[in-house]
Amino acid sequence: MHICVVGVGYVGLVTGACFAEFGVSVTCVDEDLGRIELLKQGEVPIYEPGLRELVKKNVVEGRLNFTTNAGSGIRQALVIFIAVGTPSAADGSADLTYIRKVASTIGKNLNGYKVIVTKSTVPVGTGQMITEIVRKERKSKIAFDIVSNPEFLREGSAIEDFMRPNRVVIGAESDQAVAIMKDLFNPLYLIETPFVITDVETAEMIKYASNAFLATKISFINEMANICERVGADVHQVAKGMGLDRRIGPKFLHPGPGFGGSCFPKDLKAIDRIGYDHEYSFEIVKAVIRVNKRQKKWMVEKIDQAFGGVNGRLVAVLGLTFKPNTDDMREAPSIAIIRALQRKGARVRAFDPVGMTQAKSIFRGVEYAGDPYAAAKGAHGLVIVTEWNQFRNLDWKRMAKLLREPVVVDLRNIYEPERMHRLGFRYTCVGRRRVT
Repeated sequence: MHICVVGVGYVGLVTGACFAEFGVSVTCVDEDLGRIELLKQGEVPIYEPGLRELVKKNVVEGRLNFTTNAGSGIRQALVIFIAVGTPSAADGSADLTYIRKVASTIGKNLNGYKVIVTKSTVPVGTGQMITEIVRKERKSKIAFDIVSNPEFLREGSAIEDFMRPNRVVIGAESDQAVAIMKDLFNPLYLIETPFVITDVETAEMIKYASNAFLATKISFINEMANICERVGADVHQVAKGMGLDRRIGPKFLHPGPGFGGSCFPKDLKAIDRIGYDHEYSFEIVKAVIRVNKRQKKWMVEKIDQAFGGVNGRLVAVLGLTFKPNTDDMREAPSIAIIRALQRKGARVRAFDPVGMTQAKSIFRGVEYAGDPYAAAKGAHGLVIVTEWNQFRNLDWKRMAKLLREPVVVDLRNIYEPERMHRLGFRYTCVGRRRVT
């Protein structure tokens, strides 16, 4: 089977590389010539553990190809995956400009039966929209089917999520399209991956529902953390007690500075807009959006109080990306936090293992360090924003000598308050008792 993946951003590139690893012949298409040339050489323009090696291997073995010629890729493929971006429009809805453009290109190059698959996160009704565009653009009444196959890839562990997914969702109206998709995902049957076979509209909604619920869990535990601080409870123990209930589960019950990334913020706005367009007010989603925005403000106040006021002080920040194991800065909590600290008069020196290149195009006036200790040297205190593994076992005796004041604000609760207190630090975390 030959497939074509249109769009070699995060989702498209992981999808193409993993299908090639399954033994499928894959052509990835993108308009960005520089990106395509880089990928042809086996290099990857994004940071994702294991992805560079996977791309390089399958390029060398001839199963993975890259081109800017969309028509060629479409014509030789049986299955075409649409994996282009759907950013937020001004009104919060998903901007489907790129989806429409790809659908038009597919229609113009339809030379035989095709299965057209939306991998991008799209609102309900997009499948029908693609159908209408392809029908309008095709030169003759060549048959095709539309499938919704939403992705559930976590940045930092995307390859594992593709190779060993919790489930595969296939939304289609045609038995033939379902059979082709099952054949494409055949390697996953060996590990008994659950398949959810449904209609297109339901599959489109499953993705939004999943992200909205996960974001709700994050905002909920952040609210609980804020209350725990006020009443003297420990949010870690609260989360553990909750998570042991199988109806709730322990995942995503980790307090911090709020969620970010390319999915949750955008998808919450989109599903809120879907509700609005259908005369329904999605109150839980609205609250989650408000809480997440407010959480970042709470973190800034927490830092300001811990430093005794940040005005005129040098703040060392560890971690800039929205989560570990990615260079993605989109909607990262660090953006709102650092900008707010700067407005309060703080000077910021930052370190991130892979995110500093992107950060330099976002921040003004931020100094960048080569490692955590260089960031801390001479600073009035240290703030941990992203929980990279290398921040979990810092040499605190060395840090104590480098910092001008023994102030540590841990927004990810990496360390135990009692231990940090014994080491002589004025340690502040999220939702746990302050040790004095």
